[in-house]
Amino acid sequence: MDERRIIDQALSEIQQEMKELEIRYEQYFAGVEKREPQRERTALARRIRHFTNRPIFQTDVKFRYHGLASRFHSYAQYWDRILRLMDEGKYHRHLAKKPILPKPVNQSPAESCHQPTERTPDEADCLLSALTAARTECGQQGPTPTREKVAQFLEVQKKKIQEKFGDRPVEFLVDSSSGKPQIKVRLKKKG
Repeated sequence: MDERRIIDQALSEIQQEMKELEIRYEQYFAGVEKREPQRERTALARRIRHFTNRPIFQTDVKFRYHGLASRFHSYAQYWDRILRLMDEGKYHRHLAKKPILPKPVNQSPAESCHQPTERTPDEADCLLSALTAARTECGQQGPTPTREKVAQFLEVQKKKIQEKFGDRPVEFLVDSSSGKPQIKVRLKKKG
């Protein structure tokens, strides 16, 4: 087996381990896992460091390695920040991934998304609330987008998705795993 294939195989394994480690950390932050996956993180960091001083002559393979290493370091910073917030008692489990609306008196965020009011909150309202909460959690300053901008963004994205994938159902969510809240789309699972 030539060296390129060996490195490609190792990078594929690293990529898979990184996905699994990300899932383990998310489970730990959600309270599903009782212990931080520190051993796995250390082992993965060691595997990534193994390639630091190893000469990689193929530009595409080198680019892939640097992308994986950068992604791992970004995740590590994010995980460390969340762990620090947990130690300080300031971490509220996954507010960025749940639709959160400003709650009326004596009403939980989940109830406010589903109970009828003067105007029933729609997808744009829920996403705007989640985006606002995620921006606060990530410490982002500046003006939050308006409800109209979020609704307009959703309409544009839905049209693009419909052109590309047809009428497959999709859902929008706020993801702040990169340290910067973003609205992302994913296909809804059947069932």
